[in-house]
Amino acid sequence: MIKTCILKFRLFPKSRREPYLLFQKVLGFYPYKIEYYQLAMLHRSASIPTDNGIMLSNERLEFLGDAVLNSVVTDILYRRFENQREGFLTNTRSKIVKRESLNRLALEIGLDKLMHAGKNVNRTTSSNMVGNALEALLGAIYLDYGYKKCKKFVENRLLKKFIDMDQLVLDEVNFKSKLIEWCQKNRFSIEFELLGEELNVANNHLFHTQITINNQVICDATDRSKKESHQLAAQKALEIIEKTPEIIQTLS
Repeated sequence: MIKTCILKFRLFPKSRREPYLLFQKVLGFYPYKIEYYQLAMLHRSASIPTDNGIMLSNERLEFLGDAVLNSVVTDILYRRFENQREGFLTNTRSKIVKRESLNRLALEIGLDKLMHAGKNVNRTTSSNMVGNALEALLGAIYLDYGYKKCKKFVENRLLKKFIDMDQLVLDEVNFKSKLIEWCQKNRFSIEFELLGEELNVANNHLFHTQITINNQVICDATDRSKKESHQLAAQKALEIIEKTPEIIQTLS
């Protein structure tokens, strides 16, 4: 397909080559069906009516691209971090695919320059527009070339260039430090208590940790090492704190 695409491109008159060249700079390869990519850059404010009354925009491609992106990032993280637990993989994926991250990545690769939006749309205040377009772009790649091409694009054109994976790991494994800092800030005492150690059916050691803040039990967790059980318990505690801000009054 790639050879056919390049041959097709070379046969075009100069005037028809421009959109292919613009997308090639972003993608690292030439589109085969350029219509997918042009639709991916069409904001709903500039939607085009079809003969049967349907308004065409990038929203359906965005829906598809969102699912593709989650699948691709999950695949990449699963293979790269073979020994990391499910919670780590989930949280790392969330950091990569969150809206702020997608908006930044879209701007980094220049999607804002390819977008088409209505005259009344303020591109500064409508900041999610470019992140949504990035998801739509992935939907276009998927329809045009398939899953493997999407994965290669995300891995080589997005993650390797613009995301420090090592820093993400460092941020992720510091749940215990973050929890201790939160307790110090609020002048709370904190204790990580090892409740027990046991062997599972596969003869792997499991460590059971309980967290107490200001003499109140907050949560507990079990993992393959004392350190990991501390981290997992701290992660659970931070999630509880985030979901129930009033816990500060309860602990005081």
